[in-house]
Amino acid sequence: MVSMERAQELLEELVQEIPGEYYIELNGGVNLSPAVRLSPAAQNHDLYIMGQYHKSSHLGRIITIYYGSFAALYPESSESLWKKKLRETLRHELTHHLESLAGEKDLEIEDARKIAGYLNRNKR
Repeated sequence: MVSMERAQELLEELVQEIPGEYYIELNGGVNLSPAVRLSPAAQNHDLYIMGQYHKSSHLGRIITIYYGSFAALYPESSESLWKKKLRETLRHELTHHLESLAGEKDLEIEDARKIAGYLNRNKR
């Protein structure tokens, strides 16, 4: 498994791949949390939250990537797969940030569609 320390190094590399202007007003930066986050919609402990974009009046704008969720989903996976998935998650959350700045919600709508599809596939 990729250690949290190595995941942090990979995430820092991935942050550097993206031009700085995309991080405008992301005053809380990009953070790696040890937490495992399950989606409230999870039916069988099978829907993890990999990252979140937070915007609050107290903390500002922050991207959090959940190492514990990656470790739960990819315990035996290669470092290259981790890097690919970390990149996808970082870019997804950064898109939420940029859409928030622009007053858009397209990705939020798409995420809601995916959750609805998951729920339809997992009806009890």
